[in-house]
Amino acid sequence: MTTNNDVNRLVAIARHIETHAEDKLTLTELARKAGLSPARFQKAFKAAFGVSPKQYQDGVRFGRFKGALRQGEDVTGAIFSAGFGSTSRVYGVAARNLGMKPSAYRAGGEGECIRYACRKSALGPLMMAATDRGVCFAQFGDGEQQLKDALAAEFPKAGLEPSPEHDGAALDDWIRALEIYLSLNAPRPDLPLDLRGTAFQLKVWRFLLGTAEGDVVSYSEVASGIGNPQAVRAAASACAANRIGILVPCHRVLRGNGDLGGYRWGADRKRALLDIERRRKAVR
Repeated sequence: MTTNNDVNRLVAIARHIETHAEDKLTLTELARKAGLSPARFQKAFKAAFGVSPKQYQDGVRFGRFKGALRQGEDVTGAIFSAGFGSTSRVYGVAARNLGMKPSAYRAGGEGECIRYACRKSALGPLMMAATDRGVCFAQFGDGEQQLKDALAAEFPKAGLEPSPEHDGAALDDWIRALEIYLSLNAPRPDLPLDLRGTAFQLKVWRFLLGTAEGDVVSYSEVASGIGNPQAVRAAASACAANRIGILVPCHRVLRGNGDLGGYRWGADRKRALLDIERRRKAVR
């Protein structure tokens, strides 16, 4: 069983990865820093953060890549300044982190199997569900049945199957990583996503994925950021339609006057998530 001390050691390694993302970091080197064998370290890291150390490093690099693009750098320059060694590497990471293409979207999840798990979290009951592409649903609620009803409403034509606890499936690692993030100030897990929505919604959600932890933006800044400054209300609606809480960080969007504004899962949760991110930013 993972103790708080174990998690603190793993958090220290995750922060080391964040500050050395451009370097070649071997599993052996990271395991040595953690005081574990490579095999035990790999297993413990994935259990804590939902991804392997390599995937975590790629996620940090991809965040830098998106930031470089927002600052006007050309694609090739952004790829190499982020620490990727080739264009093929960054496009592989992009596919894993940004989910399916809009052209692959099938309304209602028809013909698909979606597995789900509901666990207690520091912010109340949390349900996560995933396809074979990644997380397609992560929401807070009042209880498991209410969350199951919400999942069924989002994907009325999909086959929904519970994911047994402690069966070693990726979904359980991922939801455990979110629990650790919420309760122990660990890094926010960078998990594969299966984004589904209109072309406009996808633009908004991908813009939010490019915002930095601890930062906030206004709805008008979101609209301008996707190249449609007149679409402030539509941007707000896209945030409200987001079905993947925390991982697609709509909680970072405030009203133009700085007020919290609305949040699909309640203002108290929005405030708590912003506080978590600000604390993490303050210790970097």
